[in-house]
Amino acid sequence: MSLADAAKRLLPLVEADLQQVLGIPHPDLAAYYGMMHYHQGWADEMLQPVMARGGPAGTSGTAPAKASGTGLAKASGTGKRLRPLVCLLACEAAGGDPRQALPAGSAIELIHSFSLIHDDVEDGSPLRRGRRAVWNVWGVPHAINVGDGLFVLARLALHRLADRGVPAHRCQAASLAFDQACLAVCEGQFLDMSFESRSAVDLDQYLWMIRCKTATLLAASAQLGAMIATDDTELIGRYCAFGLNLGMFFQIQDDLLGAWGDEQVTGKSAATDIRDRKKTLPVVYALNQIHSDGPDAARQLAELYARPGELDPPAIQAALELLNRLGARQYAEEMAEEYYRLALTSLDEAGRENAAQSDLRELAASLLHRRT
Repeated sequence: MSLADAAKRLLPLVEADLQQVLGIPHPDLAAYYGMMHYHQGWADEMLQPVMARGGPAGTSGTAPAKASGTGLAKASGTGKRLRPLVCLLACEAAGGDPRQALPAGSAIELIHSFSLIHDDVEDGSPLRRGRRAVWNVWGVPHAINVGDGLFVLARLALHRLADRGVPAHRCQAASLAFDQACLAVCEGQFLDMSFESRSAVDLDQYLWMIRCKTATLLAASAQLGAMIATDDTELIGRYCAFGLNLGMFFQIQDDLLGAWGDEQVTGKSAATDIRDRKKTLPVVYALNQIHSDGPDAARQLAELYARPGELDPPAIQAALELLNRLGARQYAEEMAEEYYRLALTSLDEAGRENAAQSDLRELAASLLHRRT
């Protein structure tokens, strides 16, 4: 068995479960749920089903997505559904039946979708996964309402754990952990937005933000999967730590791609985070050198970031050169590698050796060289 085999075995189950949760309950609500289907990649802007890898959307698979050809993208056909896959694999690795964890995997994925739709509204981002964002097609009011609906549907999806034979006390524990994760995501989004108007953000504040906004959901994915399999709180904690460290690594890698990603591979303009003057880890690290009587390069970068609006190409190039001079890229790469190492250590400390455990290790390794 391998990660590719696990993805082929588990992801169709996730997709089918999501389609069941997002089924249209009444013809008058077809357009409402159709917007959710659009965000999932199952429908186009006319709310018509689109072809997916391996078959029509709405039956199996998901809409085509640009993949790097390596790692998870190669294993599953798309880079999506990372969180439910982690959930199901953690459940299996901890000794449980991954089918019992499907409601939790779907709930996590729907919360992730909710956060992306609202994030696009709050950031004014016109595109999501290479297509127009929901708000950009149907307007902000509908996008907010669609996100709200996904939030509630996520909670309803999780309530189906009992129908899968999960004991009541585990259902209750999973529900509490899920709600705590949802609140942390909202707190992280608040911090992220508040950083936009602040001239100074220290490294601890930044790491707290990405822990809440990104890493929490991956932590909850692994935590919920293990919770459904066992009452061993120490083992559950090991898988939660794996997901948390994997999430930190994942976000820092995104920060690197947002500055130095390959445009031909990512499918989006290079250095988008620099263009938008986002305070990602490399930038926060570089700007904080000012406060320690740092080099002129840090002050020059601060002056660039103080300019209003998007940075033009010459300013972007200047910012990238300053970041390199300040060692910001190397710093972020080393921190990402440290979180990757911590994720694997958490898996080792779980003390389990089985196919699913090996799949989790392979999944983490596949993300190590992610370029999209």
